[in-house]
Amino acid sequence: MTEHTSPSKFEQQRRDKRDKLQALGIDPYGQSITEIQSAQAVKDAFVDDAPSQSARCAGRIVLLRDIGKLIFITLRDSSGTIQLGLSKKLLGDAWESMKLLDLGDVVAAEGQVGRTRTGEITIWTESVTLLSKALLPPPEKFHGLADVDMRYRMRYVDLWANPEVMQRFKQRSAIIASMRHWLTDRGFLEVETPMMQTLAGGAAARPFVTHHNTLDLDLFLRIAPELFLKRLLVGGMEKVFEINRNFRNEGLSTRHNPEFTMIELYQAYADYTVMMDLTEELIGDLIRRHCDSEVLTFGTSSIDFARPWRRARFADLLRQYGDCDMDDMASVRQRARALDIDASNKDDAVVVNDVFEATVEQHLVNPTFVMDYPAAICPLTRPSKADPRFAERFELFIGAMELANAYSELNDPDAQVANFRRQLRGLPEDESMAKMDEDFITALKFGMPPAGGLGIGIDRLVMLLTGATSIRDVILFPLLKPLAAKPEKETTDCADVTDP
Repeated sequence: MTEHTSPSKFEQQRRDKRDKLQALGIDPYGQSITEIQSAQAVKDAFVDDAPSQSARCAGRIVLLRDIGKLIFITLRDSSGTIQLGLSKKLLGDAWESMKLLDLGDVVAAEGQVGRTRTGEITIWTESVTLLSKALLPPPEKFHGLADVDMRYRMRYVDLWANPEVMQRFKQRSAIIASMRHWLTDRGFLEVETPMMQTLAGGAAARPFVTHHNTLDLDLFLRIAPELFLKRLLVGGMEKVFEINRNFRNEGLSTRHNPEFTMIELYQAYADYTVMMDLTEELIGDLIRRHCDSEVLTFGTSSIDFARPWRRARFADLLRQYGDCDMDDMASVRQRARALDIDASNKDDAVVVNDVFEATVEQHLVNPTFVMDYPAAICPLTRPSKADPRFAERFELFIGAMELANAYSELNDPDAQVANFRRQLRGLPEDESMAKMDEDFITALKFGMPPAGGLGIGIDRLVMLLTGATSIRDVILFPLLKPLAAKPEKETTDCADVTDP
């Protein structure tokens, strides 16, 4: 509600209840509570027939049934739910204020713990403290927002209205914590690098542009931390990683959000084969810790994470699924035309990659390391000594979705300058990795050790490990189109609970 918008009749009804509470001397927002127990802890500690089991819980009212001299409430906190039993006999003079409670209110309750006749563990409350009066009604009953778009927009409701949503974000937090511990246990140092950069480099993407007023300087929200992390290798930090946000000015989809989270890491004296082993071990450990099985469901696919994972060369996969051969560019361009890919005025390597994306990636359901990409589209990667046409790079695909990207890092400053200066036909300049970063070149001239580098998309990884098929389901506040104003609709403030 803006300052120019009058409250709906439903909101006004709740405001009237708030005013009545204030008239009774109850502050609807100014209380605090200490020494509370979680709902799950109370239920876990309850022992049948044990004397005097008291508890104090706080949370949101997600179910309420008023049956006269008894009110039954389901209270939800971050651990789960517990039932409150409110009786006029126990609460005495406070009973009048209990009749002013609504779904969505945040309260604290204290009393003796017991069971109802049907076995429901219940706190028979002796005191209830209002902590926050909700002025807007929750979604239909408390079973969640049916409109998926509104769930994303109103995550602050979605989290407590849908327990599975809260659980998924708890899993996300636990997964990231496990990644940190796994790497630090192996000697990696977590670092932070600039989010605003004078040059958007380290990946192929269109950046977001901002401006620093004091310096009168255009800056870019970073598309990748790569070039700064490599500077740290030059400085002597031999194992580094960063978990943070990247920003890419691209479209929205179930797999893309312009602001997303990545982990990027570098290990001196390693190469892309070391990064392959590390990736497989790290994700395997996450599955062991956070999943019930090595076979996970993702949409309509069943993904088997049993190790070892498939390792296949880019050129071989193109022959297998793309029906063309990199050694025969006429066949590649013919395939591109058949796929309605505009191959005119494009470098051969760009066309090859376009055909690969259109024909191969959809088949890579079980974990597959795609190795040895065309060197021309990998300007930051060391070329293969066996065949310089290819780069020591892999991408990991799972569920037909790119999850990770890794290189044997290029540490030859002259070769890096040549790659920065080469602009492939068919790639817009602002989407190319071929951007000259003079300070990075200077750093390379001081000597960067050979290294392996790896980036993993955390949002997509959490999608796979939790079975979420949209990236919006694993980002607390995804970017959405502005929403046109809609009329408010009242919902039912009463639902069945178990009778005592």
